[in-house]
Amino acid sequence: MKKYLGVKIVEAEPMNQRTFFETVKNQLYDSEISALGYKVVYPDGYVSWSPKDVFENAYRAIDGLTFGLALEALKQGKRVCRLGWNGKGMWLVLCDFKCDTIIMPEIRDSAQYKKLPWIGMKTANNEFVPWLASQTDMLADDWQIIE
Repeated sequence: MKKYLGVKIVEAEPMNQRTFFETVKNQLYDSEISALGYKVVYPDGYVSWSPKDVFENAYRAIDGLTFGLALEALKQGKRVCRLGWNGKGMWLVLCDFKCDTIIMPEIRDSAQYKKLPWIGMKTANNEFVPWLASQTDMLADDWQIIE
């Protein structure tokens, strides 16, 4: 079978199974056992309950993402930043701007080159520049999604 990796942003709160079915689903919960878990709200509004271990193996709190998860958020159109950046108003976004002017004499016809997306940074000085990750950035677990 082919393998799949899903990356999505959800809202969740701890909630045992009995409470979920009785308050969210308005259903009678007829079991003596009420497992620990999470009420999960998906982007499309769908609400479900997930067992604690399943949820915690699949999701991480948004305030501490890896660089890989921050990249996935960029691909979904979100803005991201490192924890220490936000007070300075700095953030990253995936750009799909088309560059019609290339300032290099040896490249006469820029139309012959495919223009690809790139990561841009809004700086603390309110400038917007291309950005490259450092080793520290790539290994950090303090990436955040800015709403």
